[in-house]
Amino acid sequence: MKKTYQKFQNTVWDFYQKQGRQTLPWRKTKNPYKIWVSEIMLQQTQVTRVIEKYTSFLKKFPTMQSLAEASQSEVLKEWVGLGYNRRALFLKKGAEFVMRDLKGKFPKEVLDLQKIPGIGHYTARAIATFAFNQKHSFVETNVRTVFFNHFFKDTKQVSDIEILELVEKTLPEENFREWYYAIMDYGSFLKKEGKGMNTRSKYYAKQSKFEGSDRQIRATVVRHLTQNGKTSFDDILKLPFEEERIEVQIQKLLDEGMIFLKKGFLSLDETD
Repeated sequence: MKKTYQKFQNTVWDFYQKQGRQTLPWRKTKNPYKIWVSEIMLQQTQVTRVIEKYTSFLKKFPTMQSLAEASQSEVLKEWVGLGYNRRALFLKKGAEFVMRDLKGKFPKEVLDLQKIPGIGHYTARAIATFAFNQKHSFVETNVRTVFFNHFFKDTKQVSDIEILELVEKTLPEENFREWYYAIMDYGSFLKKEGKGMNTRSKYYAKQSKFEGSDRQIRATVVRHLTQNGKTSFDDILKLPFEEERIEVQIQKLLDEGMIFLKKGFLSLDETD
């Protein structure tokens, strides 16, 4: 098997040298805050959409302190267009936690990173790898694609545990940061070639359509508030969806602390 793993490594490195995306902006930094921002943005969002937003977001909030001190509405305004707005709030709450509870010092160890609100198993290991070049095993969609194609071509219902065992066995002896860049670029390429194979994952679930969904209602409400500021509850109900469905999603947004209701008006900031 050692020869098989070596051949696999050579294939990945060779692809990266020839077609790697070394110019991606988040690969030009080792700043853990900036890498954290990129990891949250890249969740369920295409790289091409993230690049522009990543640059503008960091221009607006260049440091963790500036993000922690920003209003919720300022953060959400910068996030518009990326979707899954809760990710923006996770970032802000995480920045507040680091500044308040950790005295502004970003942790290096995975277990400490996972104490930050919004940072889970994968994100903690990704930050530790890309910011500090630590050796960790983790799986995301492009990593799955690569291992499906090379080790599980005829297997269905593949678990992440099975993939993680191979990720661990095929890690190089050093340069872990570049290795994961290479794996992810190779996985992205395979997807474009029609070799995604993610239906082989034990956790595969077809994503529901956005048009007409509850996600679209939530996104529309938040976008309306970022563009128009404080708005009456009655005016929000005039958005082009069924009133009852809007009310349900507004209640969920209120429960999550995404929006606030005061004296019949909705806003993105509690103090409005």
